[in-house]
This record gives sequence, C-alpha cells and structure tokens, in this order.
Amino acid sequence: MADRRLQVFHTVARLLSFTKAAEELHMTQPAVTFQVRQLEEHFNTRLFDRTHNRISLTDAGKTVFASSDRIFELYSEMENAVREITGEISGALAIGASTTIAEYMLPTLLGDFKERYPDVIIHLKVSNSDGIVSMVENNTIDLGVVEAPVGNKNLVVEHCKRDQLFAIVPPGHPLAGAEMVTFERLLEYPFICREEGSGTREVINDYLNLQHDCHSVLKVSMELGSPEAVKGAVEAGMGVSVVSGATIQKELKLGTLVALNLDPSLDRPFSFVHQKQKFRLRVMEELLEFARAYCREHDA
Repeated sequence: MADRRLQVFHTVARLLSFTKAAEELHMTQPAVTFQVRQLEEHFNTRLFDRTHNRISLTDAGKTVFASSDRIFELYSEMENAVREITGEISGALAIGASTTIAEYMLPTLLGDFKERYPDVIIHLKVSNSDGIVSMVENNTIDLGVVEAPVGNKNLVVEHCKRDQLFAIVPPGHPLAGAEMVTFERLLEYPFICREEGSGTREVINDYLNLQHDCHSVLKVSMELGSPEAVKGAVEAGMGVSVVSGATIQKELKLGTLVALNLDPSLDRPFSFVHQKQKFRLRVMEELLEFARAYCREHDA
C-alpha cells in the first residue's frame, strides 16, 4: 500500500547503496535510480549526495528517511491490528542464518511453519555469523539465527538450543579408535576449519583460550567456507577438524567420518537475534514462538 517511491528510497537510505537496494528489492539498479529521482523531483531537492561511488543523505534526505521510518511502522501496525481482528497470519519475513543453521536446522523448522501458515512468505539469507549480525543491525533482515556470541548490546539475543561439537577424522586415522580426544592432541595433525567470521571458528578460538593445558597454537592448514567443504576435506584425508554434531549424521551412518568427543566437551548456543523494536508484526511473533517450541522439542 505504501508509496513505491518511498519504499525504494527508504531501502537505499537504510543500506546507503543503490546496488544492495536493487538486490534486496529484486529490481534492476536503473529502476531503483528512477524511483529515487521521481521522489527527488516530487520534493524538488536532492535526497542523496553522490561522490566517488559513495552516497550519503542530504539534510532533506535525513528528514524524509526519519519520516518514512514512522510511516512504515504505522503501516505495519495498521496491518497487524486488522489481522488481529481477522485472525489472519500472513505477510513476508526476511530471515538470516549462519551456514550450519541454514543447512541443518532451518529446513525442517521453516517447512513445518509454512505448512501451518501457508500464506507467509519467507526470504532466507545465508552468511556467516558476523554477516547475519550485520544484517540485523542494518535492518536488512527481521530475524537472525546465529551460532556464535553476539557483542552488540543493542540487539535482543535469545538462546534457542545447544549444539555439541565433535572432532572428526577419516576412518583409519591414528585417532579413529579413540572415543575421546583433547584439543592439544588433535592439534598434532593438520587442522581444517571455517573462515574467520564463522561462528564455529569463533567458538573454537574461545574454547582454546580457556584450555590452560593446550599450549599449542591453532595452526590452520586450510580454511573453507562451508561445513560440507570441511567434511569433504577431512574425508579426503587432508586433516582433522571440529564441527557441529548436527552436520555429520549422514557421514557417521555411511562410515565416511569418525566422530570423537572432545575433552573437555565443547558446546554452544544457537541464538535468535533481532532489533529491540517496540513493535513487531504478528507473523514475526508467531514465527518466534513456533521456533522456540521447535528448539525445546529438538534440544539435545
């Protein structure tokens, strides 16, 4: 219902990028530029300063951005109030999740949610934990689900379930016969791990900092961008790693990987992250409550 020109402007102003706004709105960049120019012609003033491939809001742009924030919040409140009366649960939500969660937890959760609420449209963005937190901070997504601690105290962080991590080695590896292994022993072998910014990488670093007996420094022989890539490298005998137990169920059944308990054990919370907003769409509240129930049911 809202003015399309204002919607496009608001997205560009929030992201300070015509390119990123075009991606988020599923529009071409020329179409985004045209909508912004239409609004500038309406007000007969520039809303953005454009210098050296960077943009910033003019004073007029800052005023329009602040007002559009209030306008879109009122639209949301109006739609929510009507849906409260009619009992309808519908709308669109943008969710972001770190790779492990997006690949191994969310498919079942979101599938069950869509079955109950078929009129809800969900857009899922996948990144590492740092990237998801950044999306929440910039209002690019409504809800993030991450696997690492969140440092921004201005965000709401709610633990949903715990995830245990295991050392993994290929069959026939010298450690394959052990039921438990210390990290100090594990680090005697080439170590394969996720990239910097990954929640798994951050949790491992925090764990090592607490191990007083672990004098070895983490020497990474290979950095890879997904759990599947890490597992494949370990299966190929290129090294050892530590991964979420949720990611290796298929490999354990097939016998292509061996999982070892860490001594001491290592687990971490999966957490919901969202803005501290006074108002949220009812569909967001429904998804949060649904996800909380799912996590309680599936928490090991």
